[in-house]
Amino acid sequence: MQIISQIFDSFWFEAVVKLVLGFVLSGIIGLERSSWSKPAGFRTHALVGISAVLIMLCGEYMSTTYNIDPSRIPAQLLSGIGFIGAGTILRDGFNVKGLTTAAGLLSVTCIGLSIGAGFYLGGIITTLIVYLVLSYSYKISDKLDHFSILELEIRVSGKQDEVLAEIEDYLSDYDVEIKQIKRQKKEGIIHIVGQYHRNAFKVNQLLRNITSMENVEEAIAG
Repeated sequence: MQIISQIFDSFWFEAVVKLVLGFVLSGIIGLERSSWSKPAGFRTHALVGISAVLIMLCGEYMSTTYNIDPSRIPAQLLSGIGFIGAGTILRDGFNVKGLTTAAGLLSVTCIGLSIGAGFYLGGIITTLIVYLVLSYSYKISDKLDHFSILELEIRVSGKQDEVLAEIEDYLSDYDVEIKQIKRQKKEGIIHIVGQYHRNAFKVNQLLRNITSMENVEEAIAG
């Protein structure tokens, strides 16, 4: 019994438990991101989480072995994780995608550090909260957010000015507030970005009506 007790109380046994728990908790959040086909999924979150646990364990090991500040290495990790998070953020017109995934990577980093420090309850509760936020917050935001962004790419033939004026009048009938218009005259393409009230109309119906206009060859919603 004493040998078993010594094994359970040893640093190496706790290290294995922390690494496994960090992998599981981070993987849970990664699976949720994978289900939405986000840039960083299960593997990325699990690797970041278990790496954070390892960094915390490394700081603890070095503090006992070399008598140094155990918080120095984890502090560098928090600043360095920004490079990975930045890689998941993409600019798409007026929209910015990947911010939630980047925040998720920061969350699993902090969860991993908590597990590595032995703060199991905090890491587990945070995992549950983060998972609930990622999985169900959209239901609340959909009820509060009354506007959506409409991005159109329209290919036209003939005079663009006349076609564009007709499209503008048509969009105004649907209460679409135009934010930006770009024209590629050589290719005959018009890019329009606008804002409209959510559920005011169906975008596929809008596209069908636009493509039925004279001199409009194709209309694509982004």
